[in-house]
Amino acid sequence: MALRLEEIVVDCRDPVSLARWWQTVTGWQVVGEDSDGVELAPAPGQTPSIMFTEVAEHKRYKNRLHLDWVPDDQNAEVERLLSLGASRVDIGQGSAPWVVMADPEGNEFCVLAAR
Repeated sequence: MALRLEEIVVDCRDPVSLARWWQTVTGWQVVGEDSDGVELAPAPGQTPSIMFTEVAEHKRYKNRLHLDWVPDDQNAEVERLLSLGASRVDIGQGSAPWVVMADPEGNEFCVLAAR
């Protein structure tokens, strides 16, 4: 048996708004939108995609799963993300070489150093 990662699902209060924010951040395309949520992908048919689905409750705790992103220039990307509405988050990472951030709904993600 083989498994392939198809989709990452992000629970949020406003799927349309958060998907549009991530679309701006990533440059990915909306490949699906219906009453269940909004799906972004690098291009149609490419996986994994990210699906933003609505939940009633607000985020209250640290994510159990988060996305790690690798930019060409970590410092420039962190500044760009801050200007788009992301925030820095302290989850106890100390002086780690990555930067922990949160999207406008508080979902954590990391910006790693270029590899």
